[in-house]
Amino acid sequence: MRGTFRRYRWLVLAALLSGLVIPAQLGAGPVTEIKIGAVYPLTGALASTAKLSKDGIDFAVDIINNRYDLALPLAKSEGLPNLGGAKIRVIFGDTQGSPETGRAETERLITGEKVVAVVGAYQSAVTATASMAAERLGVPFLNPDSTSPTLIQRGFKWFFRATPDDDIMSKNFFDFLKDLEKKKGIKVRTVALVCENTLWGTDVCKFERKYAKEYGYEVVTEMLYPARSTDLTSEVQRLKAARPDVVFMASYISDAILYTQTMKKLDFNTQAILAMDAGHVDPAFLKTVGKDGNYIFSREVFSADLGQRKPIVRIVNDMFKKRYGYDLEGTSARSFTAMFVLADAINRAGSTEPSALRRALLETYLTSDKIIMPWGGVRFDPANGQNVLGRGIIVQIQDLKYWTVWPWHLASRDVIWPMPTWRERK
Repeated sequence: MRGTFRRYRWLVLAALLSGLVIPAQLGAGPVTEIKIGAVYPLTGALASTAKLSKDGIDFAVDIINNRYDLALPLAKSEGLPNLGGAKIRVIFGDTQGSPETGRAETERLITGEKVVAVVGAYQSAVTATASMAAERLGVPFLNPDSTSPTLIQRGFKWFFRATPDDDIMSKNFFDFLKDLEKKKGIKVRTVALVCENTLWGTDVCKFERKYAKEYGYEVVTEMLYPARSTDLTSEVQRLKAARPDVVFMASYISDAILYTQTMKKLDFNTQAILAMDAGHVDPAFLKTVGKDGNYIFSREVFSADLGQRKPIVRIVNDMFKKRYGYDLEGTSARSFTAMFVLADAINRAGSTEPSALRRALLETYLTSDKIIMPWGGVRFDPANGQNVLGRGIIVQIQDLKYWTVWPWHLASRDVIWPMPTWRERK
């Protein structure tokens, strides 16, 4: 009897050390619930943006855990078939927009809540520290939405990113300008770069500067302004003095709103504003600035009007809008997609053991027809964890809605160029 107990004790210890679920390994019963952590700025300046991520995650989990007639991974079964129908439960951590808090919340979810993987954290600076914690603890961290190129340059083995990064997106902007010149004879010569001063904005300006030089555009001014500014008068006055043909912007929601309001107040006009997603596509942006947001371009990874060419987008977006009251957009669509990527990997692994889950993520190959994004699919580079099949689109706000305008084969509306001046607008 003592020998049996000793063997049981060593089995328990071995299971704890390897991160396995003890009841499943010892035959005490099947795994019925799989906990996944999600870290986002649920309170603070980016709370409205974090809600988009949370809605996307919650919607995906409902589809995975229940039965839906949809052409998405695991939608037609209840739970994860290879784990006996186990259901996913997401436990959220509030980063408050702080890198330090993001790291602490990730550690809490892994060591306290015993989550098997973590998704997050929207802001690149927070994702950097949160993923460090996951790397140290040996747990997969799947990033749906942070676009700083430096995140995949750290040699991490547990970090995976689904979205294309700012290097790719910055190049897309300049490809777009060259395509405009070829197709419409629109010639742009000078550009201004306006970026908030955290990791994300700093990287955006770096790559936009690089491609401006490579493509032959003159940068007449470059500004790294303080994130969450309360007054942007001097910055807009600098833009007026520089008189760029096009302004490139990288701003989170409060800054995107304030810049638009200040540009109108100071009567700053330019041919076009090309925004790097984030604040300019947050639903709170148009709710606040209204028709003053019209004509702004933004890079995107998703737009609901893609449903005109991809039926699964229309079907899923209709379901989402009925439940949450708004269309899917880039943030919610990316978090929605990330949950399917992660659930698919867990199911293929047939295990919640970290190394098995990591192997399954490395073996991921979801084709474009299995996701709602306008990507070639999802397949991670084993060297750095980057999805090599991601790509971007460009949308323009017209009539208070976002419409895909580039690449041309995905466009649902033609571009409006140049932007009307403030005095020309009705």
